[in-house]
Amino acid sequence: MKKFALKTTLIALSALLTFNTVAVAQDPVAGKEYLEVRQAPSAQKEVLEFFSFYCPHCYDFELTYKIPSQIKAKLPAGATLKQYHVDFLGRQSEALTRAWALAMALGAEEKVKTPLFEATQKGKINSMDDIRAIFLANGITAEQFDGGINSFAVNGLVTKQTQAVKAFNIRGVPAFFVNEQYQINPEGFSGVKTTEEFVQRYVDAVTFLIKK
Repeated sequence: MKKFALKTTLIALSALLTFNTVAVAQDPVAGKEYLEVRQAPSAQKEVLEFFSFYCPHCYDFELTYKIPSQIKAKLPAGATLKQYHVDFLGRQSEALTRAWALAMALGAEEKVKTPLFEATQKGKINSMDDIRAIFLANGITAEQFDGGINSFAVNGLVTKQTQAVKAFNIRGVPAFFVNEQYQINPEGFSGVKTTEEFVQRYVDAVTFLIKK
């Protein structure tokens, strides 16, 4: 009987602690975890990430912590995640912005994203020829690359990315915006004790704002 009573008490205590953990959880706070950068939201619910293949933190966000994919998995119906490359980091940043525009035009982002990150981080991107080789090695035909890299559609997507960088006054990456109205503030998570907690709270903040 004593053994049963102890087990029951431990179960109850565990449930109480779990309840208390949930109870004290708070929504992200304006001015802390996020900043309001515009008064009116965009017509379309969306998360916009600015990144660079040269940026080691962007690499970690994408491939180590998988923050963009976690955000995408939790988006409500009709909401989208867009990723725009910035052209102010690294010698081949303009070429990489154009290459990313081609990936978007072809719907091939997931095919080339990881190899572009890995090659850039290792200093292996020195020309458009290096970028072309990566595309061809990952399912894009020579005809698709050569016919698309300077196409009207790709030129338009290059312009869209560079104009967005100016419109949102991007000075550092990764930078996440929600509904064009809120920007996630990484400094607001300075009190976290683990990487796992940082990732969870970051993703939760985006999810909270997209539904706000």
